[in-house]
Amino acid sequence: MTAAISLATQVGTVSLANPIMPASGTFDYHSSPRPPFDIHRLGALVLKSITWNPQKGNPPPRLAETPSGLINSIGIPSPGMERFLGEVLPHYTVLNIPLVASVAGYTPDEYARIAAELNSIAAVTAVELNLSCPNIAYHHMPAQDPALLKECVAAARSETTKPLWAKLSPDVPSVGAMAAAAEASGADACTVINTAQAMMVNIETGRLMIGAGMGGLSGPALLPIALAAVWDVTLHTRIPVIGVGGIRSADDVIAFLMAGASAVQIGTASFYNPSVMVQILQDLNTFMARKHFHSLTEIIGMAHGAEIQEVR
Repeated sequence: MTAAISLATQVGTVSLANPIMPASGTFDYHSSPRPPFDIHRLGALVLKSITWNPQKGNPPPRLAETPSGLINSIGIPSPGMERFLGEVLPHYTVLNIPLVASVAGYTPDEYARIAAELNSIAAVTAVELNLSCPNIAYHHMPAQDPALLKECVAAARSETTKPLWAKLSPDVPSVGAMAAAAEASGADACTVINTAQAMMVNIETGRLMIGAGMGGLSGPALLPIALAAVWDVTLHTRIPVIGVGGIRSADDVIAFLMAGASAVQIGTASFYNPSVMVQILQDLNTFMARKHFHSLTEIIGMAHGAEIQEVR
């Protein structure tokens, strides 16, 4: 009898039925039309980033297509923590699926305050610290400043017992070094990577195509950069990595897993094909069967050889 294939994976203490989840800000179950698939087929749901105070986000236009991806400058529109807890989160807590709450702050204290509020909510499985959004007017982006990153992670860590995932930026000399700083301050995993700072110019009007000037590039162009970042993080830390950037297919997911990621997040591809995450799950099963793999542990870190699998 052929052994069953398991897509289950671990991100530290977080158990997932499979490694597929949406990237924060790309999947709104609360106010958007319901997805054309059963969301319980996903490994987890990552919610849109929440800020302590309400904010409208950036001025339009907020999106610009490029030949190899999408620039967004949404700016994290947020109802604020009070309305999030009372009006938004209840739509998710009734779902029987792991929830990852994304937190965006402007100071270490804001990360701490939001983490404290989420700590008592049993339905929230983990907290992802958005330290790296390139389209918010941070005085300093925490993921580009090791001292500030440490302060933000440590502040959140002091207020919650939930697993903390630090979402990092590609716009640094070494994502691995920033991951090591996050690990030292209490992060349980790193989400690698956020969008890369980018812009486009409309040559007919001579104006920038994004209302805020610059935004964050996602999509296919980001994939090799994200793979390199995942690899770098696995060499600098001993905590799990969630890979994100440019994933469109099961082949892309497998590349991230082999580079050392334990799970992945998918964003821009869902805008073009809302069912892409479910299709990827099906194709991942097909790949596993074709290659005679029975579990993801046989794949994770394969590109590193045996050494990385022994360490992690």
